Order: sequence, then structure tokens, then C-alpha cells
Amino acid sequence: MSETQRLFERAKRVAPGGVHSPVRAFRAVGERPLIVREARGPYLIDAEGNRLIDYVLSWGPLLLGHAHPAVLGALREALGRGTSYGFSCEAELELAELIVEMVPSVEMVRFVNSGTEATMAAVRLARAATGRDLILKFEGCYHGHADSFLVAAGSGVATLSLPDSPGVPSALAALTLVCGFNDLDCVREQFERYGERIAAVIVEPFIGNAGLIPPLPEFLPGLREITREYGALLIFDEVMTGFRVHSGGAQALTGVMPDLTTLGKVIGGGLPVGAYGGRRELMELIAPAGPVYQAGTLSGNPLAMTAGLATLKTARAEGAFEILPKKASWLADALEAEAKSLGVPLSVTHAGSMWGFFFSPNSVSNFAQAKASDVRTFAKFHRAARERGVLLPPSAFEACFVSLAHDDAVIEETVEKLAAALRDAIQG
Repeated sequence: MSETQRLFERAKRVAPGGVHSPVRAFRAVGERPLIVREARGPYLIDAEGNRLIDYVLSWGPLLLGHAHPAVLGALREALGRGTSYGFSCEAELELAELIVEMVPSVEMVRFVNSGTEATMAAVRLARAATGRDLILKFEGCYHGHADSFLVAAGSGVATLSLPDSPGVPSALAALTLVCGFNDLDCVREQFERYGERIAAVIVEPFIGNAGLIPPLPEFLPGLREITREYGALLIFDEVMTGFRVHSGGAQALTGVMPDLTTLGKVIGGGLPVGAYGGRRELMELIAPAGPVYQAGTLSGNPLAMTAGLATLKTARAEGAFEILPKKASWLADALEAEAKSLGVPLSVTHAGSMWGFFFSPNSVSNFAQAKASDVRTFAKFHRAARERGVLLPPSAFEACFVSLAHDDAVIEETVEKLAAALRDAIQG
């Protein structure tokens, strides 16, 4: 029995499915789970000592790569001052100021501990601000595992083919309306029917939790127009896209300004974090400035704040927001060219430092089209890539990422290995 198998058998005795987040089980690709021993730069080292070029990057946070010296150095210094205070600290203030500076629509921000917590709080705030109860989301957009969001969700729910989660009361599910991503006609129909009850539209401006799916040019401006017309709020869930598709998020890239924004991942530099922010008059409804209650023992944790600050400052100083889109484009274009030369139907896209692909002959613009892609070939490709030392997300419905640690030599090596893996997948 391998070391990974031995550890996984132990894990199954004390954790559901042997993991602490469903997609880590690797069931969608029919592989053994990955148990990591350590990580450095662009690499993960598994329990067997195998080195993998990592394009999961902790599902997005590691803009600089694993164990970046700037982040580790800042954390070592912060550790000497304590791990948690339960009170405010200067790093919390500095990171808040940096976010307000970088994200165009955010005038005030509140830190929480996860993306799920951020989206929960943003929706509560939207309902309080409008006095309405319905929210509208999009099929395949994953906004965390709160009850209201596990309706036509992406990410692990899609990977495991779960329709919605048991344990979600039907009364709560009934408060969530659903449209297809990029389908403005559906949005207009829902507003014509329920407009006076809709508190907010929440959307991943670029879907990253159903594979990478970009918005059509008219989609986000259309959402902004409709929500304004009916007095509803527009929430951009930028937990994944924030500082990934652009230094100011998808809103800076597209020029569409939401009322509220949720953030996470990159702003914690690999440590647990979340945040929500927006216009001052909305955010001042949050306690203690206003009546909308939300609190958290570990919110603004000094270690998470320190790691986030070090990540964003280093990314700016080293030109990450200019360099990484070129690397993502290089990978996406090379994979697409190889697939074309082999006659393999592959739809590839990239945005900022995110990239993704579907085994589909047509471009993918919504979750229904993503689900129609060839997930069996994806699983074969994933296994072949892993065997050659490249780690991709273990689901056809997740985005890939690049980091500053992926230098040109690593990208070139990846391109060669993915080309070979693609040949293996179609031959096997």
C-alpha cells in the first residue's frame, strides 16, 4: 500500500469521505486523492515524493506561488507578535485601505473568514437595504455553501452531480431565483414577474466554479441596467476573480460597477479570509455603524491580513498583473493549438491569470453547455497530465491559475507535458 493510500484510509475513519472539501476526493477523474507533503514555488510534493507543477494553486489564492519569500518573511515577523488578537490591528487597516484603493466600486470593506461568509453577509445587507427577500443567481455560479446558494450551484456540487443539497429547506430555496449565465432575457422575465421583491442579483462576473466561462459583452452591462431600473442591488462575487482577471477585479476589466463586491482567496495570500465591500451608504448599515448585524471572532486575523498585504504589495512591485495574463495566454494558446493539430474538439479561454478549457467543439457561454462537454476525455487528460507531473483541477468544472513562480521554463515544460498528455488521452 502506498503512503497516500495508507494516509487516506486513516482519513476515511475520521473525516467524511476522507477529505474536508468534496472535490479533494478526486472522484470526478477516477484518481487517488492527492495528499501534499510540502509546496514550493510552482510545485507541490505529494506523500510519495512526486513533484507536480501546480495549476490549482490552492484554488486561486497563491498569486505569487507557494511559500513565496515575501509572504513567509512577513508571516514570520507577524508570528512573533501573536497569532490572534480578537481586536483590531494595523495590518487589518492597511489591507482595507489597499482594497479600497484597488477595487473601483469599494468605498468601505468588512473582513470575514471565508468566501461563503462574505456572500452570506452581502446578501443579508442587500435584503436589509432594499427591504426585499428574493435573490437572483445564475446556474453554475458557486457562492459558497450557505443554504440560499445551493440552488443550481457549480463547483463541487456540479463535480459530484448533486442537484441541490439535502438539508436546504424548500422555503429558503424558494427565495432564490435562477437564470442561465449570459441569459439576459431570463433576467428580464424574472424582474418583470418578481421585480418588486428582488433584493439583489449575485453573479460571478467570470464564472470560475463551472470551469472558466466569460461573460458575453452585453451581459454584465445588462445586469447593471436591469437592477438599476428595478431598484435592486448588483453583487459581484469576486472571491475568485478579484486580483485574478485584473488588479481591480472583473469590475475594473469590464467597467461595470456593482453595488457590493465579495472578495477572498488572494487577499489572504493562502490563509483563510473573506471580505465584502461597496458603497459607503450601504456599508454603513453594518453594525456597529448601523443595524445589520454581522460579527466574527477571527475576522481580520493578523496573520491572514499580513499574508494578504504581502501578496498584493509584492504582486504590484513585481509586475504580476502585467506578466501573469501573458503566461495564461501562452498556456491556453499552446493547448488550443495542440488540440487543433490532433483534431480534438477543445474550447479554451483565459482571463488575466485564470485559464480553462472544455472538451467541446463550441465555445462555452453557460453551465448547460459546460455540462454537455466531454468529461470522460477530461478525466483521461487529467490522469495523463498528472502522470507526467502536471496538476490540473480534478474537475472539468473548475478554473486553472498561474502564478509568478511559473517562470518561462516551467511554462515551456508544461506545454510539452500537456501536449503529450493530450495525445495519451485521445489514444487511451
